Amino acid sequence: MEKLPSASFIDGHTTLYCLLGHPARHSISPAMHTTAAKLLGVNMVYLAFDIEPNEIAVAVEALRLLAAGGFNLTMPFKNTVIPFIDRITKASELSGSVNTVVNKDGVLIGDTTDGIGYLNSLLDSGFDYHGKKMTLLGAGGAAKSIAASAALSGVKRIDIFKRKNKTYEETEAFAEKINASTDCDILVFPMDDSDAMRDSILSSDILTNATNVGMEDDKTSLVPREFLRPDLFVSDIIYHPAETTLLSYAKEVGCPYKNGEEMLLYQGAASFKEWTGLDMPIEAIKKIVFHF
Repeated sequence: MEKLPSASFIDGHTTLYCLLGHPARHSISPAMHTTAAKLLGVNMVYLAFDIEPNEIAVAVEALRLLAAGGFNLTMPFKNTVIPFIDRITKASELSGSVNTVVNKDGVLIGDTTDGIGYLNSLLDSGFDYHGKKMTLLGAGGAAKSIAASAALSGVKRIDIFKRKNKTYEETEAFAEKINASTDCDILVFPMDDSDAMRDSILSSDILTNATNVGMEDDKTSLVPREFLRPDLFVSDIIYHPAETTLLSYAKEVGCPYKNGEEMLLYQGAASFKEWTGLDMPIEAIKKIVFHF
């Protein structure tokens, strides 16, 4: 990766990195990665592309052709991208999810940094997840990455709530795979089983929303206010808006809570390291991009 003075502008040698998602325009990732590159003098640019779900194969091949250095995936592409890249890491194989792709001389290698990013954000907030129970809403790419990393990192029990659709059995198989390879116990419940959700949250230390419910103009919450209690840590991986309806409930009840900004920061730092070999200047990015 060529380095330039931090004041340099884009030139003919600038390497492209990007985010593929639907939606994608709300993302803070371009500001985060471009700022980090400027601070470190790395000659790269990072953009966000909002593409339709049926365009993922074409987009991946276009990025390969353009010799992009790598790219991130967000909803709904963390699972669907896998057939169109060349290899995936063990972490991605376990979770069935890819959020980071590195282009190594034309070979596209997929990895997942969502889980470790999420766990690092919890530690940064002073929440020690070791030996704890988590209620996890959702079973998409980010949710599975969180579940896999949490199970491998010492979380004792995870209850996953998933819509009972055609992929429900796949989620049950995912839970069985994690149970067989870790000391964590994962159970799967239908999202519409309100009694099971209430009981799960009542006995949990942390509630995590890893769905897109509450994103942008969606004012709904999968969890009623009355299911929350003051000693429950509530987290939402959504960061736009900064306060979802679920987090507004948490604030009203007096729960400690956090949105997905720091998860984005830490998973982004892991992606940046894979692409450039450099450590993202976390504290500087917190102040400049996230304003905390």
